[in-house]
Amino acid sequence: MDEAKRKDLEKRVADTIEMVRPYLVADGGDIQFVELTDDMVVKVQLLGACGSCPYSLQTLKNGVEQAVKKQIPEIKEVVSA
Repeated sequence: MDEAKRKDLEKRVADTIEMVRPYLVADGGDIQFVELTDDMVVKVQLLGACGSCPYSLQTLKNGVEQAVKKQIPEIKEVVSA
């Protein structure tokens, strides 16, 4: 993937994460975009209450991943870094 396309995708991922961030913050958590891999996997870090919550995997897959994939269909998966 060329650098311009990577930067565009990273910005789109970051913008989408900003859209879901308020929901995590409302529950005492937060999220940080870590990396977009060459195989189109987004790595994030759940912070605060979300980092230790027993439902963090569900939040990641059912909330964050669905939102990212809806906005950016090229993304294959969102995982915890």
